[in-house]
Amino acid sequence: MPAFLHAGFLIFTLGLILLPVAFVYSNHYLTLERIIPNNHNIGLNELKNRDRTRHGRILQQQQSSIGVVDFSVQGAADPYTVGLYFTRVKLGSPPKEFNVQIDTGSDILWVNCNSCSGCPKSSGLGIELQFFDPGSSSSASPISCTDSVCSSVVQTAEAGCSENSQCSYQFQYGDGSGTAGFYVSDMLDFDTVTGNSLMSNSSAPVVFGCSNYQSGDLTKTDRAVDGILGFGQHGMSIIQQLSSRGITPRVFSHCLKGTDRGGGVLVLGEVVEEGIVYSPLVPSQPHYNLNLQSIAINGQPVPIDPAVFSTSNSQGTIVDSGTTLAYLAEEAFDPFVNALVAVVQQSVKPFIDKTGNQCFIAQTSVREAFPPVMLNFAGGATMVLKPEDYLLQTPGHQGEWCVGFQKVQGQGITILGDLVLKDKIIVYDLARQRIGWVHSQ
Repeated sequence: MPAFLHAGFLIFTLGLILLPVAFVYSNHYLTLERIIPNNHNIGLNELKNRDRTRHGRILQQQQSSIGVVDFSVQGAADPYTVGLYFTRVKLGSPPKEFNVQIDTGSDILWVNCNSCSGCPKSSGLGIELQFFDPGSSSSASPISCTDSVCSSVVQTAEAGCSENSQCSYQFQYGDGSGTAGFYVSDMLDFDTVTGNSLMSNSSAPVVFGCSNYQSGDLTKTDRAVDGILGFGQHGMSIIQQLSSRGITPRVFSHCLKGTDRGGGVLVLGEVVEEGIVYSPLVPSQPHYNLNLQSIAINGQPVPIDPAVFSTSNSQGTIVDSGTTLAYLAEEAFDPFVNALVAVVQQSVKPFIDKTGNQCFIAQTSVREAFPPVMLNFAGGATMVLKPEDYLLQTPGHQGEWCVGFQKVQGQGITILGDLVLKDKIIVYDLARQRIGWVHSQ
């Protein structure tokens, strides 16, 4: 897979897939892993509930106001083994390693603080949880209320002042969970990959949250990690902090491998690949919103009112690698499923399973039995979905497939998660305010 990186990147290798790349200038290296082990099987309803929790957070935010760093990722995009990913970051002096979830749906890097109340003490992921101690780092510096950084803290957090004049934050999510703490500046440590593929150690000061309180689902131990690494568009996100110092460009890319062995790559930088197409981001949105204009099945338009996909505070199309499945607004979901049932081969038997999902029994291979689906976006960009990108195979049932898109009732939100994004290079170009994609193996 010939891929090239533009000047100044952070590359995150995701597990088992390696991109042959041409590095320009210096590059920085880290490691990404899957948040749930491959043998951790989960039912579809639990996956929906977990995604629903995440979307509660997204909806609440919707309604409220030069190097390469490489993160390697383990795991699969198969939703039945839960495609969530985390990376290890090193913070402080001397550097200490923390496992943080990669999240394109939020903006701030935060980790558990040693003073945390309610933070999990153990994790079902087989990792040892760590806690950040500002007093043990010679380079740590709490952010004061008078610091200009404090006034820039935003949409997902309430900035305030503690009794000792530290800049504090409080995140309250739509699912009822929350975290609170204070902001600190310290060193982010990483490896730099130079143009001749030699590695050297690098570091840069960043501002992040030190969480001393958690509630709700964040206190649960089954999927506990040390914090969250936000890749949103706000100036406090790590990519924005690093790019403002000229360490990386304002662009990052990922490729999540879709086989059951999984893996992939996440790059702070642009992957230049032949055939990539771009669609402009919807301006003034807190998330990565695109203008989805229509859906076609096997080249035939699905009768959906285009107004269903228009962007506002209560609806729109969000690209979110932190969502496992994919979701269509109710007014788009029903016409889509009806059109799909009407065009499948005669050898395919449609049926509704006991949980109400539209399913099929296919006697031939999935690619022979089902047509491609086209998502048509503003700017003339089309994302072609193979059957595996919109269907889920039922575990233990050969030839049984169910529609992987889920219905969003009453919200008007369409969310493109890992089910759709896998096996594609996805480029988030913040400088040019666009998202690009191309199929990749």
